[in-house]
Amino acid sequence: MNTAMTKEELEKILDQAVQDVTERTAGVRLRQGNQMPGEDLCTVQITFDRGFRTSLTLCADTGLLYRMACNSFHEESVTPEDLEEFSKEYFNVLCGRIAGAMFRATQIPAHFDPPEFYQGRYEPEGSEAQFVLTYSDECSGGAQLIHHVPCSDGD
Repeated sequence: MNTAMTKEELEKILDQAVQDVTERTAGVRLRQGNQMPGEDLCTVQITFDRGFRTSLTLCADTGLLYRMACNSFHEESVTPEDLEEFSKEYFNVLCGRIAGAMFRATQIPAHFDPPEFYQGRYEPEGSEAQFVLTYSDECSGGAQLIHHVPCSDGD
């Protein structure tokens, strides 16, 4: 994704995927805005290990992920294990959608590792954020999708 398309084209693909997958899988409408995630965060991260040398990280308010998981499971509450499982599966679906859109745009097949789940904010080592898409939902929950690229050699 580093040079296969413009940053603006990539942002559009990521934004469309986030909004569509979130609404379809979790019944939550996310819109780009300035609502930063709070202090109680969870992070889900993947690395593209074939096709592109990038990674994607989703940092989101735990409450937002909790609502998404409850909606998806059609339950009033979920366990921490359910929250982790939902978050990884949601991100897997999201990244699959992104990989498919990237292939259609570039004809470069991509493969990514299974998602990793972390309590709190996680930043992948050896990477720097190329751009951040910030979202909020109707309950003021915040999330950020961060596109990471390898650190430049000059660092």
